[in-house]
Parts: sequence; C-alpha cells; structure tokens
Amino acid sequence: MQFETIQTIRRDLHQIPELELDLPKTKAYILQHLRSLPCIIDCPINSSILAYYDNNCPNTIAFRCDMDALPVEEKTNAAYQSQHKGKMHACGHDGHMTILLGLAYELPSFLHTLDYNVLLIFQPGEENPGGAKLLVDAGILEKYHVCRIFGMHVWPQLPAGVIGTRKKEMMARSSEVNIDIYGKSAHAAKYKEGCDALEIACRYLCDLYAMEQQINEKEYRLLRFGVLHAGTIRNVVSHHARLEGTLRACNDSIYDHLRAQLHVLAQRYSPAQFAFSFSEGYPALVNDPDLVEQAQRILPDLMLLDEPQMITEDFSWYLQRVPGVFFFLGTGTGIPLHNDHFDFDEHILINGIQALIQLCKLP
Repeated sequence: MQFETIQTIRRDLHQIPELELDLPKTKAYILQHLRSLPCIIDCPINSSILAYYDNNCPNTIAFRCDMDALPVEEKTNAAYQSQHKGKMHACGHDGHMTILLGLAYELPSFLHTLDYNVLLIFQPGEENPGGAKLLVDAGILEKYHVCRIFGMHVWPQLPAGVIGTRKKEMMARSSEVNIDIYGKSAHAAKYKEGCDALEIACRYLCDLYAMEQQINEKEYRLLRFGVLHAGTIRNVVSHHARLEGTLRACNDSIYDHLRAQLHVLAQRYSPAQFAFSFSEGYPALVNDPDLVEQAQRILPDLMLLDEPQMITEDFSWYLQRVPGVFFFLGTGTGIPLHNDHFDFDEHILINGIQALIQLCKLP
C-alpha cells in the first residue's frame, strides 16, 4: 500500500471519531474498503467488523485493532482534525485501524503461502465498556478456530517507528476502588463522644500504603487513592468519609492479596463501619513468552521493554483464551495518549503494517 493511501485512510478516520459501541460512520468507512477484498465479513456485536480470509487451513491467526475514540475536544488545529465536537482519536485508534486495513489489502498477495487462515478483528469499545470481552463472549475465537492473536498500540514514549514488547507481563489488571467509612458525628469540643471518620480514613490510608510497600518490588502493582471526601463543617467530627482510588497488579495473586488486605486492615478501626465497592476492570495483559521469542526472530529490530505499563488494555480478554502478543509502536513525539494535542507522523504506520505481515508468517 502506498504511503499516500495510508495517510488518507488515517486522516479520514481521524475526522470521524465516535465513542464506545456506537460507531456507524467508522464502521461504514471500514466496510467500504473491506468489501472490495476477498474476505468474509461478519459483525457479531454492534459496530464490530470481522474480516476472515479463508485459506482452507484448520487453524487461524487473528489480528485486532480498536475503533473507538475519546470524549476529548481536539486542539491540534490540524487540517484533518475531528469534525465531531467533543470527540477525538486521542489514543491512536485511527492509526490502529489504518494498520489493520493495510494488512487487509496486502493479505491476498501472500495468503496462499501461509499455514493459517487469517482473521482481522475491528473492535469497538476498547475505552469503554470493553468490546474485547463482548467479542470473546460472542464466541468468535472458537467459531474461527483462532490459535494465536496479535495486537498493536501506538506509544509516545518509544522512538518513531520502533516496535517494542515484553515477555509475560505487559500491562496491568485494574479495578476502581471506593471505600465508605461510617463513624459518628460529635462537636469537635467533645470529639471523644463521636467516631471520627476523617481521622480513621487518614490513618487507614497510611496503613494501606505501608502494606503495599511491603510487597516485593519485583511484583508490579500499585494501590493509590486520589480522592478523600469527609465532613460538612469545621468544628464537627465527620460521621462519613469516602476514599476513591485504583488497585492495579500484573499478577492475580498479588491483586487478590491487596484486595483482601483492604478488608483486613479495616478491622483495626472498629466500631467504624466500612463499605467497599470494586469495578470489574480488565485482566492483566500477559504476553506468551514463546511467541515473543518467535517474534524476535522474525522482527530483528524488535525492542524488549524493561517493565510493564501499569495502565490497562482490554486486549487482555483475548489472551485469557488464546496465546498472543501485544506490541507498542513508537510515535517518537512524547505527546501523551488521551491528550487533546495527540498526533503522530503517519510514516510510522508503514512499520506497523510490515510487522503484521511478518507475524503472519510465523510457523
């Protein structure tokens, strides 16, 4: 595919960002391209597209891109900036779709040389509500006999065009944590007659941080709170305090331990009452180490990253069922994901397309 075509596709998609599972313009644009290609099209959930290249083989390799944008007002002032107010492709998903369409166009020229069928997954709802899980629950991996899966995400912290990954832990499991602490109000002059929920919240928070720091530093995890609400007036002991934070870990046993300790440490503060709520979040993203080694042989410039990222990615739901690898593709800009000035040079997408072509050829 010519660079001019790659650039046009990316910029067309950049102008029509849509959110979550409601992506009618994005879906129509991708279908417009796929319908000219020799693939079988399937749409198992709202706004999703599967492009299946049947090579008469028993097993299938899959490649996934995400399609949804973010509720961000773009401020790049680019000629191709978003035409949808309050919505922006600030996480590079327009680039991911372009890479997968690039592979879709190249596949017919070498499909006959492969030992697999190929499934291209255009997935909505990565940011929210987790479209990967919806597609996995719809049975697409079993229906198409997927034996391995690959994904890729642009990454501002890597040099432009550089592709990186890790063996095993790549991204974290995450859960939002809300903790309500109930005490008893009393005038500050008679605070001993009450149960100070604010003081308990402060002491409890320090306990949690101390507990988290006792875990081996080689275990990638974090427990942090960004919100503490308590009280209504300065001279009255608060009867209620609320902590809001996040729990993240790359190892399920560490995650379970941290979550259990939230309850254990709360028992120190009787008679105060604690109520906990946790979001489901996404599982940890753990790459298959054997596939990473194979990828190293076929992608000689592949960079192995030192540490996982403590952010989340719903690609992890596919890896709960089949082995696979998730890659980062450097933008070289340093402009953070989800930033209202996020942008990149489309030349990096050529590297992404070529990497996927090479991954098709893994034995």
